[in-house]
Amino acid sequence: AVVSTQSTGNRVVMWINQNFLLDEELTAQQELDVRLVALRTGSPLFIRMIPGTLSIHCEDIDLVGDIVQALASSLNIENLQSTAVYPSFTTNLRDVLLKVDDYHTVRQKLTAEMADHSNLIRSLVVRGEDSRLMYDMNGMKQCYLKLFDLNRDLVNGYNIRCNNHTELLSCLRIVNQAITKAGRLRVGKPKTQVVTASREAIKQNDVEKLFKVIESGAG
Repeated sequence: AVVSTQSTGNRVVMWINQNFLLDEELTAQQELDVRLVALRTGSPLFIRMIPGTLSIHCEDIDLVGDIVQALASSLNIENLQSTAVYPSFTTNLRDVLLKVDDYHTVRQKLTAEMADHSNLIRSLVVRGEDSRLMYDMNGMKQCYLKLFDLNRDLVNGYNIRCNNHTELLSCLRIVNQAITKAGRLRVGKPKTQVVTASREAIKQNDVEKLFKVIESGAG
């Protein structure tokens, strides 16, 4: 993540000295090149700074979000914009969004099938009752056998729909978590803009716009 900041190198150096385990404290300077290891994942963590720009290089998007939020809080930064490139993150998110589309398609198909079955059941109930009133026992039997089969199909369809709904909710939670993670790479108004623009892109089913917002922000 590349963060735009007007904070001086001295303040950033002080923050790094207070929040990271270092072999020796850094000295005040305008340009930084700090190489660390994230303890919880073992991933390399590089923090580089030139005047006006702070770069944080790490594969763990959650950790980078924590760093951005902690930095902004410590330096009293109200609004902080950034650009972020996480190819594996966006690839995984794309796969989840494809699953969401598939689950929506299945749900629509199952809903249509249930509506058709419901209409047929009503028709068979009427026909079965008519057969009973006319003492057509064979016709009545055929109607109720068909009703039995339809009921079994409805139960099976309902179970499939429940499983589909559970999987859909799981994927939507992952999508919401991804949006939250992208938002945490920014602070203040840029954060709010990313979350809002990301949700709007999903509502429009515009995956490329979503990835552009995650990478470059919505400003």
